[in-house]
Amino acid sequence: MNKIRQWKKLLLPYEQAVGELKVKFKAIRKEYRDMSEYSPIEFVTGRVKKISSIIEKSQRNNMDESLIEEEMEDIAGIRIMCQFQDDIYSVVQIIRNRDGKDLKIVYEKDYIRNEKTSGYKSYHIIIKYPVQTAYGEKEILAEIQIRTLAMNFWATIEHSLNYKYKQNMPENIRERLKASAEAAAKLDLEMCEIRNEIIKAQLMFEEKSNVIRDIVDSIRVLHSSGDQEAALNFQEELDDICNSGNQEALDNLLLRIKEVLPQYQLFSKMKLD
Repeated sequence: MNKIRQWKKLLLPYEQAVGELKVKFKAIRKEYRDMSEYSPIEFVTGRVKKISSIIEKSQRNNMDESLIEEEMEDIAGIRIMCQFQDDIYSVVQIIRNRDGKDLKIVYEKDYIRNEKTSGYKSYHIIIKYPVQTAYGEKEILAEIQIRTLAMNFWATIEHSLNYKYKQNMPENIRERLKASAEAAAKLDLEMCEIRNEIIKAQLMFEEKSNVIRDIVDSIRVLHSSGDQEAALNFQEELDDICNSGNQEALDNLLLRIKEVLPQYQLFSKMKLD
């Protein structure tokens, strides 16, 4: 029982670090999207290694249990997914810009330009991250993996097969896995070729979504302020414009709604006074 409590106490800072890092990277993605700009971060996940996995890895690597926190770099893991391979290096630069501020980079491993023989591709950054605990500040090691969606799909399959075969994968499976890695790399290359068109389409969608969100929020304000008739008329106009998909009409509608919103009327009156 005491051993389990010791493990839980050891892992709490890692859980906190994963939670904080996820929030920070998601906030970066949100900032890009709120500004209707392209975000190199598609989505973020994170996990803390299970106790059984930590013990198994420490035994496999002949690691003294008392040195686990100093030597095991991936107890806390963050995974950042990108749409395009070029985005990976944009995210790397974002992390480098934070070096010495809220994290410290220990070292980097580029398995994209220097892929493993298995076909594995990913960019790894090992960091030291300070966590404020009930017992004071604690600096822990964490691993950030940055991949494309195709790289992540392949790596997830490889991990499952390695777990099944305990590192003794049959040669025919290994060869087919290598071939699928090449296919995934080709897909990433093809996507990079049409990257600009994809980004342009996504930004158009983001811009339209942001304007519609602002219109809907404004209509709610109108309705709650008691002007139900204006709110209903604007809602009907919004429905018609959404069916046509006209971005300019959406922009004009938002401007007109803002002109009649109570808070904007008050602001205009204050300027005249």
